[in-house]
Amino acid sequence: MEYSELEKIRLEKIKKLISKGIEPFPVHSNPTHTSIQAINAFEVEEKNETPAELSVSVAGRLRSMRPMGKITFAHIEDRKGRIQLFFRLNDLGEEKFNLLRDLIDLGDFIEAKGILFKTKTGEITVRVEEFSILAKAITPLPAAKDVQTDGEVVRHATLSDPETRYRQRYADLAVNPDVREIFKARAGIVRALREFLDDREFLEVETPILQPIYGGAAARPFVTHHNQLKQDLYLRISFELYLKRLIVGMLDRVYEIGRDFRNEGVSFKHNPEFTQLEFYIAYADYQSVMTLTEEMVAHVCDRVLGTRTFVYDGKEINVNPPWKRIELRQSLIDAVGIDINKHTDGESLARAMNEKGIEVDLDVPRGKLIDALLGDYVEPKLIEPTFLYDYPRDISPLAKSKPGDPLTVERFEGFIGGMELCNAFSELNDPLDQERRFLEMGRAYEEEDEERHPMDEDYLRSLSYGMPPTGGFGMGIDRLTMLLTNKNTIREVILFPHLREKDIE
Repeated sequence: MEYSELEKIRLEKIKKLISKGIEPFPVHSNPTHTSIQAINAFEVEEKNETPAELSVSVAGRLRSMRPMGKITFAHIEDRKGRIQLFFRLNDLGEEKFNLLRDLIDLGDFIEAKGILFKTKTGEITVRVEEFSILAKAITPLPAAKDVQTDGEVVRHATLSDPETRYRQRYADLAVNPDVREIFKARAGIVRALREFLDDREFLEVETPILQPIYGGAAARPFVTHHNQLKQDLYLRISFELYLKRLIVGMLDRVYEIGRDFRNEGVSFKHNPEFTQLEFYIAYADYQSVMTLTEEMVAHVCDRVLGTRTFVYDGKEINVNPPWKRIELRQSLIDAVGIDINKHTDGESLARAMNEKGIEVDLDVPRGKLIDALLGDYVEPKLIEPTFLYDYPRDISPLAKSKPGDPLTVERFEGFIGGMELCNAFSELNDPLDQERRFLEMGRAYEEEDEERHPMDEDYLRSLSYGMPPTGGFGMGIDRLTMLLTNKNTIREVILFPHLREKDIE
């Protein structure tokens, strides 16, 4: 690595520490309290008539230092918060005090042991009797400043460039406490989802990430190769076909939370790898899954936010059930004045769109045209929680047809904040119909078209053993986190989002 002048100075300090017999990266640390635990313990003791003297050992990253002659005030930060340290020459001795002054820098991790007291300004502080370095920071963190806001000191970091923040998430997290809160919220969302499903007797399972045949969604996969088996494999684009095999195997309620991988474009709501929840429930249909979805999202908001109302992109949203329900066909009639039931093939629908001033080629499959209409004219307007239901059969090859309507399937998508959140079906459990659907998709789409679903003979074999009526559901964890943390790009809620290759400066 090439080091800056400031980094070279810190490297020299490491050498000086070693020459003094001080390990700059020791193995052990034994703090007795976090910053908040120490503060709380002092406040409890302070209320007693005869408060006891409290000795604590705290550890964290050094965030500020204010030398004042023979004393120095400092703050360290740990996972819980910050606490002030008070160093005094008379307490530490000249050698130790000079070590603090000359060889310790902002960003270093230290451990400090001493007695808690309250300063004249009312801040609970550790009067340091001894301290040790835990890790020497060679690279300085981006600068930060404390700003007084309504009587409270708030830390504002100068690391604000999104490109730098995403590429150096470790620095972003270190200096931006609000970013740390996003990922604590994300963990809370996943925990609340598990709690909701576990309480309803769902079984959490794990299915293959490397798959011999991809399926379960309309997406282009990533391809890899197993050298010993001489076999191409695909990173999964969905859990669906494996989870439904488990329904066949009498695991009536199953779910998985994990990573999917789709070789598609990157946008504010797409990342090549993302986290998804899918669940499948036997003896259910898409109507009962709608109800379960409303209850689940409301439960997550209760646990994570403490309320079912939140603001996303400047708009107040309430997820309290029931959510609005709109038939997909009617949504397009209302939005663009086209009744898709009157246009049963792609060419007819394309002509109708062209007549409305929406220019498209006549050879585009009907399903793609309907998807485009939804994405451009319907989805952005669905701010309040809304279910669009009853989808065209030709864009839903794994969903069960509506009785008496061969062109429509029992499928819904849930939208919040103008963004698709979830997708669900009454699952197709007829192996003969499923085989016909696979064949139709193979004929209607080109070999490289992401909408094309390959034939999965083992999945068809599983259906031939019999699968009960089943409701299935999929939801992006990243998008739910975007909504509940009021972030308008998926990169803000993924710790290490995919970025274009760039030379490291």
